[in-house]
Amino acid sequence: MKRKTVVILVVVVSCVIFFGFMVMVMMASLGLQLETGFSGFGPKVAVIELYGPIYDASDFVRQVKKYTDDNSVKALVIDINSPGGGVAASQEMHARLIKAREAGKVVVASMGSVAASGGYYVACAADRVVANPGTVTGSIGVILSFPTGEKLLDKIGLGWETVKSGDLKDVGAFERSMTPEEERMLQAVIDDTYEQFVEAVAEGRNKAKDDIYPLADGSIFTGRQAYNLGLIDTLGTLDEAIAMAGEMCGLGSDPDRIKERKRQPSILDLLSETLELLNSKVSSLESNQSGLMYLYR
Repeated sequence: MKRKTVVILVVVVSCVIFFGFMVMVMMASLGLQLETGFSGFGPKVAVIELYGPIYDASDFVRQVKKYTDDNSVKALVIDINSPGGGVAASQEMHARLIKAREAGKVVVASMGSVAASGGYYVACAADRVVANPGTVTGSIGVILSFPTGEKLLDKIGLGWETVKSGDLKDVGAFERSMTPEEERMLQAVIDDTYEQFVEAVAEGRNKAKDDIYPLADGSIFTGRQAYNLGLIDTLGTLDEAIAMAGEMCGLGSDPDRIKERKRQPSILDLLSETLELLNSKVSSLESNQSGLMYLYR
C-alpha cells in the first residue's frame, strides 16, 4: 500500500512538471512577453522600447494601449533608438501616443544613439523630448526609391510586356525608367507626405510650419544641435528622462518603473526570422517598390 502511494505521488508530480513544461513551451511559441521591474500595485512609470527600423507598429501600439488602460501607470517613457522607417507605421505610433496623452498619461521621449526621420516623428507626439548630446536626430523628410533594370534587360535581350488599365498603373516598373507623368505623380505623393511630417513636427514642437521648413530638408543634427534649434526640450539620458516623467506625473524623481522583457529567441526563432527577412527582400524585388519612408539612410 505504501509503495502504491509513492507511485501515485511520483505520477502526480511528474504530470505537474510536464504540464508546467508544456505551458512554458506554449508561452515561448506564442512569443509571450514578461514584465520586469514590477514593484507592486502602486503608481509607476512604463518604459517602452522602440528599437530598429520601423515597419510594423502592432507591438508598439499594443504596449502603449495596454499601459494607457492601466490605471497604475501614470507616465510612459519611449526609449527610441531608430532611424525611422515606414510612413504609415510611424504615424500609427505617433497617433497612439497622442491618444495616451489625451487619456491623461504623461509621455516623455528619450532618444538614444539614433532617433531620426520616423523615429523623430514618433518622438514629436511626446510631452517632452530628451536626447543625448551625441544623438543623431532630424532627417525630417520622406523618400521613395525603387530599382530599374532597363539597360540590363536591353543588354541581355529580355523584353517585358505589360497590359494595364491606365497609364500610371505600373508606376515603378523594373523594366523601364519613369515617364515624366509618373515622376510628377510620385512627386505629388512625396510632397503631401512631407507636409504631413512638417505638420506633426510643428504641432509637437508648438511652432509654426514656416519655422520647421528650413530644418526639414533631410538634414541630420546632433542632440545638442537639435536642442539649440528647438527640436527637443532638453539634453539627458534615459534615466533622466524617467526621472522627468516621474516628476511630471507626481511620482518624484525616482519612480517605480515597469517594462516588458522579451524572451530570448530560440534557434527556431532566429531561423524563422531569417527566412522571413529573405522572403521580404524577394517580395520587395518582385514588387520593385519599397514604399514611402520616413527613413534616415
